[in-house]
Amino acid sequence: MPSCQKLRPGGTYSGKQGFDYFEGIARETTGAKGICMHLLTIPPGGRAKAHKHATHETAIFVLEGRGVMLWGARLEHRMKTEAGDLVYIPADTPHLPFNPTDAPVRAVIARTDPHEQESVVLLPELEALAEF
Repeated sequence: MPSCQKLRPGGTYSGKQGFDYFEGIARETTGAKGICMHLLTIPPGGRAKAHKHATHETAIFVLEGRGVMLWGARLEHRMKTEAGDLVYIPADTPHLPFNPTDAPVRAVIARTDPHEQESVVLLPELEALAEF
């Protein structure tokens, strides 16, 4: 029978998206089968690479700071976020988060991909379309 587990974020890993994440709930750390949850800090001026998560949904809770996320087939949409916001990203939706401020953005990220990085698909062809 599986057991309940408690983790305290400590180590980090580098994601394909260009950010460092605090290790959290994932198949690799807890044996999770359908979800992962991590903490992310986007440093001042930091940005991800354009990407999507194939077949997996993402939910984000912004803990502190203000950020911006470009999203859509051509990154044509712009969403501003701030502490207290909840953000939903449907599966297969191209997006690119960035921090245009001089303070860090911290967020809790949950995804229906227990491996977290398994479904990441980089979209370098969209990089030139990103308007910061």
